[in-house]
Amino acid sequence: MAKRVFRPGVREGYDRWAASYDDSPNPLVALDRRYTLGLLAPRPGERILDAGCGTGVHIQQLRSAGSRPLGLDFSRGMLRLAQGTNRDVPLVQADLNADLPLKRGAFDAVLCALVSEHITQLQTLFSQAFVVLKQGGRLVVSAFHPQAAASGIEANFEQDGTEYRLGAEQHTIADYLERVRDAGFTQLRWREYRGDAELEAAVPGAGKYGGSPLLLTIQALRPHRGC
Repeated sequence: MAKRVFRPGVREGYDRWAASYDDSPNPLVALDRRYTLGLLAPRPGERILDAGCGTGVHIQQLRSAGSRPLGLDFSRGMLRLAQGTNRDVPLVQADLNADLPLKRGAFDAVLCALVSEHITQLQTLFSQAFVVLKQGGRLVVSAFHPQAAASGIEANFEQDGTEYRLGAEQHTIADYLERVRDAGFTQLRWREYRGDAELEAAVPGAGKYGGSPLLLTIQALRPHRGC
């Protein structure tokens, strides 16, 4: 019997996935959690926006570093999970394809982890990140690698005998870098991370990604005025 496949909207999909998301073996998430927060290097007292906070795993780490995070996501299901483990952290439901309901220049850093594959308006995402950052503030983005997305791999999960597929926007590395620069950011750095033996040992089935790029990260700064 063929597996039933269903394509809900992205918001509905993540609402459905929320309860089992952190227990789902996922090589991309494993790579993100290995590298991305280290690139952000959160500091005590910093106000950090976790844009696309999901279940709140990065929020917990930001708190442990002494930072003051604010989480934002468009999935109510994900936000409920995040609130359960971060009751003293402000959480906001908002769409990263639109203007953010946040104060200008309010944050020392913006983290956007594993969200952009579902963003249709990259320019809006990065322009809004620029707006809410202080001068000298930093941006760290992690993304599903464009090469993997172009090969047909997409976010998916199984539930009650049905495979839910959530799609992946076909952005290129050039799209990301150009839109980040267009938003006004400087000092861009980007890196690719590939499947490896450590990933294969940690995540069942990850061996098929050995040597293939899975994760793209971008770091950038909002310059001081006049720079």
